[in-house]
Amino acid sequence: MSLIRQNLQAITATIVATTQESGRSPDAVRLLAVSKTFGAEAVLQAVDAGQRAFGENYLQEGVDKIQAVQQALGDSGPALEWHFIGPIQSNKTRPIAEHFAWVHTVEREKIAQRLSEQRPAGLAPLQICLQVNISGEASKSGVAPQEVAALAHKVAALPNLTLRGLMAIPEPADDFDQQRAAFAQLRTLYDQLRADGLALDTLSMGMSADLRAAIVEGATIVRVGSAIFGARHYNKA
Repeated sequence: MSLIRQNLQAITATIVATTQESGRSPDAVRLLAVSKTFGAEAVLQAVDAGQRAFGENYLQEGVDKIQAVQQALGDSGPALEWHFIGPIQSNKTRPIAEHFAWVHTVEREKIAQRLSEQRPAGLAPLQICLQVNISGEASKSGVAPQEVAALAHKVAALPNLTLRGLMAIPEPADDFDQQRAAFAQLRTLYDQLRADGLALDTLSMGMSADLRAAIVEGATIVRVGSAIFGARHYNKA
């Protein structure tokens, strides 16, 4: 059994146990395998172990990997779902709109408009999450919590996009209760948007170090990379 398969089984077991402890269905939480900095071969091992949704942070690396994996799997291979979860520059929206099914990191109306305009007509609407700077960190991307509602209504009105929910990367915390508190803030914003008439169903929150706290607070997608693929070695900015 490959290490990636073992890791996927361990993460899945943690998700199942945590949802059950929280009174939630295990099916309520999807695992997004964050494959940034790992090659197509690692993705193919995860696919062989049953994983179908993958997250990429770097645009060119992600597009190259999508094409390499598709070529390796062929037309008869399983359908995979690719999520863009990195920062978005306005001059890079077209390839994101063309190659990904989900985008978790929309924080400006201009970016959403470009994604909407550049989504190819033959593809399903691009699934969108708004990234919220829930901890107020100066170095962190995301829309300020008090500005989320206005942006959400503008994005929800755009063609070729479907606004699904919110995403956040809170300031790291070792304490479980502190982790929960940050995720609870995002869930409150999400609940407020739903009460305001937006048909949201997605809370993208929780990574390798804090996915249990995120699940307890209502995460529907957890983004896990190193706990699946191992330690990363960065050679790019």
